[in-house]
Amino acid sequence: MKKTLIIFAHPHFEYSHANVELVKAYDNLENVDFKDLYEEYPDFHIASFRERKRIREYERLVFHFPLIWFTCPPLLKLWIDEVFDIKWMAEQNHPLQNKDAFIIVTLGGKEENYSPDGLYTTTVPELMKFLILSLKVNGIEVKEILAIHNADELTAADLAKYTTEIRKTLRTP
Repeated sequence: MKKTLIIFAHPHFEYSHANVELVKAYDNLENVDFKDLYEEYPDFHIASFRERKRIREYERLVFHFPLIWFTCPPLLKLWIDEVFDIKWMAEQNHPLQNKDAFIIVTLGGKEENYSPDGLYTTTVPELMKFLILSLKVNGIEVKEILAIHNADELTAADLAKYTTEIRKTLRTP
């Protein structure tokens, strides 16, 4: 399994039954490190140099977060802004180049709402464009977006299915 950093950002994690269960997918996996941004940076003061040094060690990044007002949580956006260094793009072999990524996003809304004909007239991949593009310009290929809809209403069986799917995704070469 690729050496993987899970970048988890949920401002109200303790109230998210779905995410409390889903993050268990990362337990006891070799080469997988879990980072909860809201736990590590509750004051929003990101140690960008430490983070830049840390991400060099990983082959894969996983961004796991809830959709909040059609985007990522503010601390995740700040983390990207502070950690991804625009100067890297000019370097031949910069720290993010040749990595891959997965995006795992939980949504309270129904799947049919996230379609061109749905309530929001847009899709989850379209909403993730900011992140996909930020990764792409840094040489990171997004392998998959896993959108978990109706997160507040998922049963234990649903959550177990998604946990299994996440674990399987992490084993992708």
